[in-house]
Amino acid sequence: METPSIREPGQPRAQRPLTLQDARTLALAALGGALEFYDFIIFVFFTTVIGQLFFPPDTSDWLRQLQSFGLFAVAYLARPLGGIIMAHHGDRTGRKRMFSLSVLLMSVPTLLIGLLPTYATAGYAAPLALLVLRMLQGAAVGGEVPGAWVFVSEHVPNHRVGFACGTLTAGLTLGILLGSLVATAINKIYSPEQVQAFAWRVPFLVGGVFGFLAVFLRRWLAETPVFEEMRQRRALVQELPLKAVLSGHGVSVAVSMLLTWVLTAGIVVVILMTPTLMQKQFGIAPARALEANSLATLSLTVGCIVFGLCADRFGVGRVLGVGCVALLVTTFLLYRGLAQSSEHLIPLYVLTGACVGVVGVVPTVMVHAFPAAVRFSGLSFSYNVAYAIFGGLTPLVVTLLVKTTSLAPAYYVAALCAVGFGVAIYLQIVGRNRFEAMSSS
Repeated sequence: METPSIREPGQPRAQRPLTLQDARTLALAALGGALEFYDFIIFVFFTTVIGQLFFPPDTSDWLRQLQSFGLFAVAYLARPLGGIIMAHHGDRTGRKRMFSLSVLLMSVPTLLIGLLPTYATAGYAAPLALLVLRMLQGAAVGGEVPGAWVFVSEHVPNHRVGFACGTLTAGLTLGILLGSLVATAINKIYSPEQVQAFAWRVPFLVGGVFGFLAVFLRRWLAETPVFEEMRQRRALVQELPLKAVLSGHGVSVAVSMLLTWVLTAGIVVVILMTPTLMQKQFGIAPARALEANSLATLSLTVGCIVFGLCADRFGVGRVLGVGCVALLVTTFLLYRGLAQSSEHLIPLYVLTGACVGVVGVVPTVMVHAFPAAVRFSGLSFSYNVAYAIFGGLTPLVVTLLVKTTSLAPAYYVAALCAVGFGVAIYLQIVGRNRFEAMSSS
């Protein structure tokens, strides 16, 4: 990979222990990330209801569903643009400012979605307004996720970057779990008629309030020491940050995009698609599938932190390789077990969810892959473009493959685990010292 060094500006921070201030920063950042990701993901749990309310009543069911999922997908397409713009300013003017802006840009549209008039009241203005708000949410999450990883990694000692990124990733996955629990509660408390009449708005209104709480919490965070030192030394990037990334760090971009593809396989297939697949392919009751999924997501949250700690202790290459092998094995155990009997569904899904926690190592690799001056832009471009492509294509590919074999999701995850294992071998061959030399130049 190219030549920057992980010797950050302010090398002494590499030697100091983790402090209470570091722990406070990690806690506030992870909590804010959980609340913001809840805002982004809650839409998917009410897609059916939103489709009925925001499109003409004479629209066929399949077209209404397609339009609704299109509104969900457009947020993913908006991620790269929002991420690139915020990363540009994050590298030029400061991490904290963009870190706070992203959560505000998420909370306002979420609150407004909860207040939107439906098609019956506003006609075609309703779905158009919803489209704009979903694009704003996509732009916000495009800046939030890479910005959060950069922010926490530059606050902690170098030997704790894995733990910091794993903890932040755990916060994001906790947001998925929170969305699932809130959606389940709404559907249990209210009848289907009440949900369609008014209760669908509650999660969005609550999410807007959560978002403003996150904005308030982030006021207590300080700019990263790495960026402050670069500013004092006048070492900030002078040219267009993205231009510097594309012209000088191509291998880092490629590695980061490949690992993002691995991440989408774990999150999209194992966590987001599997509950629906196990209902359709194996006849699992919806309530049981959702219960197992909630426990697996909780296991994933813990797994992200554990894998992050292991990355600090044993090195990112080794832990990434072991984690990919473990995910491959447990995913096959899960799907083969379901094909035979659902008796062991919950323990198998919980174990697989824990192994998906290897995605907590991915941001550790990516923040090390780019020099501090263009880190935000490099990570944001690689992650968001790859997620927009692979995150969008993965459901389609898996759905088509399932027609040939019920084990198709496991085969897909296995293929991406092989990619991740290949990257892990490359990192081991390059060597830790040389790899970490990528992060400063």
